[in-house]
Amino acid sequence: MTQGRSFTARLAWPSALRLNLSALVVLALLLACLGSALAVIGVSHLTREQYAQLQRLEREQQQLQTEWGQLLLEESAWSSPARIERLAVERLEMRLPGVDEVEVIHP
Repeated sequence: MTQGRSFTARLAWPSALRLNLSALVVLALLLACLGSALAVIGVSHLTREQYAQLQRLEREQQQLQTEWGQLLLEESAWSSPARIERLAVERLEMRLPGVDEVEVIHP
């Protein structure tokens, strides 16, 4: 009878080990699935944040582009030849020289 119990104990051991092994495999697969789900959530959140930042940067680019265009218009207004000539006459009292005031220098 002692031999019968030890034989039964021997048979019970591999089946218990198989049960524990399958439970470990199921637990590992469950943890892998949970980890994958958390990774998807994290990546989705990061994607939304980066897309919002992209939209903010595109709005800023449009504002800067508008400001650049306005500055170009202002520069062309300030540097127009008619304005420069008017300022030279008014502020600096400059004038075109007369024909008798012009000297030609030959090298």
